[in-house]
Order: sequence, then structure tokens, then C-alpha cells
Amino acid sequence: MTNRAERAAIVLAAGKGTRMKSELPKVLAEVCGRPMIDYVLDALESAGIQRRIVVIGYGAELVREALEARDHLEFAVQRKQLGTGHAVMACRELLGDHDGAVLVLAGDQPMTRSESISALFGAFEAEPAACILGTAHKDNPAGLGRIVRDREHNFVAIVEEKDASDQQLGITEVNMSYYVFNCRDMLSALEHIRDDNSQGEYYLTDCPGILLKQGKTVRALDVLKPCESLSVNTVAELAAVEEALREEK
Repeated sequence: MTNRAERAAIVLAAGKGTRMKSELPKVLAEVCGRPMIDYVLDALESAGIQRRIVVIGYGAELVREALEARDHLEFAVQRKQLGTGHAVMACRELLGDHDGAVLVLAGDQPMTRSESISALFGAFEAEPAACILGTAHKDNPAGLGRIVRDREHNFVAIVEEKDASDQQLGITEVNMSYYVFNCRDMLSALEHIRDDNSQGEYYLTDCPGILLKQGKTVRALDVLKPCESLSVNTVAELAAVEEALREEK
């Protein structure tokens, strides 16, 4: 029997990683000799996250087998890979009885730190919100969505780089793709996201804006380290992450 208010996490691990020059599911690509998803799950365990749901899709059975030694994992299957929002939709049935906080993060970010996870949950529990985004300031924010705030420093929007004005491109605070949601608010927002974009996908990044329009509280907290944005989509990025991990050790 699950505690409805316990901390939970969703790890997005359904992608193929077409630029990795491998037929393996992307999260099984090895970083310093271990599948990169191991680092994410280790960080969640170290932070004491009781429920860990892994969204699998491409190569689903390979991911299950790779993680079979880990206790207390739950799996949701994203049968078609139609974006991050669509991946979280695959968890709706598992989260039907969950009233607590839910962290959503990517399984291809092996620099994830347990301290950052704890900080996000701690902030949520101290001052509940519909959504808290984990952000960081980067000297070189190229390629990442910018965090736009108003004059009172309140969160206004995530603006993707391709849509950003010259002024917004000068913003160094970036979206790191770490979100803590109130579960009920998240599930409600997912009902309103649409796939009317160039990729025909459902994006989780639309949810904070939807919640704001509903009058809900959304906050962006600069609690992450810049290195935690290091995801792996290419062989070159894999090498960069391996170097960063070695330096950290």
C-alpha cells in the first residue's frame, strides 16, 4: 500500500537516442562504465525518494533487464514516443492515488545530484506550489530555454532559444528540465497540452504556463548546479559528460 503523499519521481527513459550511433536505448549508453540512468536513480535513492517510476518505450525490455537488480521501481510504458508530456501521461494510472509531490526528470542526465533533488522537494514542502522548476545560471546558456521573470522576480515563462528575443537571449537563468509538481495539478495540466507544434509532440514545458493561466502558483528556483544540465544526445556529449564526471570524482 503506497502512502498517497510520499515523494515520487518520474524518470523519462523511453528514447532511442538516434544520434548516439547505437541501437541501445539512450539511457543505457555507458558513462564511465555504467548506464547513465544508474546515476539518476542513485541520486534519487540518496535523496530518499520512495516511489520511482521509470517511463520506458524504445527497447523497453532491455531497460527493464538492466534495472532488474533495483528494488521498488515501477515502470510505465510509452508505446509511441510523442514528447515529454506524452511520456508523463503514460504514468497517469500509476499516479491515480498519489496526492503528494512528483519530480519529473530525464534519465539521460547523469550529473543529477541528490542535494538538488532534496532542495527542490524541501522547497515544495516548505511552500507548496502547483509546480517548482529547478533552474541554474549558466555562463553559456546556448541551446537551453530561458527563464523569464517579471519585475518582482516571479516566474513568467520558459522561452525556448529559437523563440527568444535578443533581450531574452541575454538571460543566463535556464530551464534544467527538473520539475516538482503537485501531482493533481500536473495531471490536470496534462489534459490541456497540445501537439500543434512543428514536431507534433506533447511537451511537458507547456505545463507551467498552463498552471499559471489557471491561477496556480508556479515558482522557479535557482538551486541546481550548471553541470546538471549535461544531458547526452550525441557521442560528443557523452565524452563531455564522462570528462565532467571524472573531474567531479
